[in-house]
Amino acid sequence: MPRMAYYKHHLFFCLNQRGPGEACCAGHDAQAAFDHCKARVKAEGLAGPGGVRVNKSGCLDRCAGGPVVVVYPEGTWYTYVDKHDLDEIVDSHLKQGRVVQRLELAADVGR
Repeated sequence: MPRMAYYKHHLFFCLNQRGPGEACCAGHDAQAAFDHCKARVKAEGLAGPGGVRVNKSGCLDRCAGGPVVVVYPEGTWYTYVDKHDLDEIVDSHLKQGRVVQRLELAADVGR
């Protein structure tokens, strides 16, 4: 019998801060994005076991594309600009299972 995942979706927001002049997600106000997404997931009733977990992360090594969030178990990497982009990820990906292609981070973007 296949094992059930504890969460249907698990999001990791990079909140890493690098030195002056270095690309990093914290420089794009990633903390505010994390806070918004976590509150939105909770408000939509998606949070918790069997649903969605939104977590902080250290460096995910995709700094050049920052800010970034990755959604598991799919392993979909997103970049975002504002709360509207995050709302679209919640509405499309988390609620309807549809990847938001316009926000996907290109596979070759690294540090």
